[in-house]
Amino acid sequence: MSDLLPKRVRESTVETTALVLPQDTNPHGTMFGGHLMALIDTTAAVAASRHARALVVTAAMDELHFLAPVMLGDILMLRGSVNMVGTTSMEVGVRVEREDRLTGRRDHAASAYLTFVALDASRRPQPVPPLIAESDDERRRMENAGVRRADRLRRREAYRRTVTNES
Repeated sequence: MSDLLPKRVRESTVETTALVLPQDTNPHGTMFGGHLMALIDTTAAVAASRHARALVVTAAMDELHFLAPVMLGDILMLRGSVNMVGTTSMEVGVRVEREDRLTGRRDHAASAYLTFVALDASRRPQPVPPLIAESDDERRRMENAGVRRADRLRRREAYRRTVTNES
């Protein structure tokens, strides 16, 4: 049993805002997917680090869906929060909205789920505090994260078997 004090979801929630500039876009005027992935990873890392109050590393990114194009000049809003914790790992969800600077119209542009592992000073996995889900939405996200975690672990094991057989 962990002697770490539980933390509320809101204690680690992070909101990031960015303006999409020319260097962030491809010749079509839409944002590079890889650049958006980096912003998502950074936003999620801040949330995970706030929860663990430790160094964290990205262990997995799954369920990244690009839902609407992000255009040159758009304002991005990224919101990340810890959905569930294990012993040393955390799932963080990030929702990305794009806002047209001129009209104010907002669209859900992307969502992603990332897994982070907390590290101690020797860069070994360390325990993370339990998570307190206070609202119905937070409890729903925690339950859904448990389903994703089970699926993630099944896929990881299948991948390991495949890699081992190919080596």
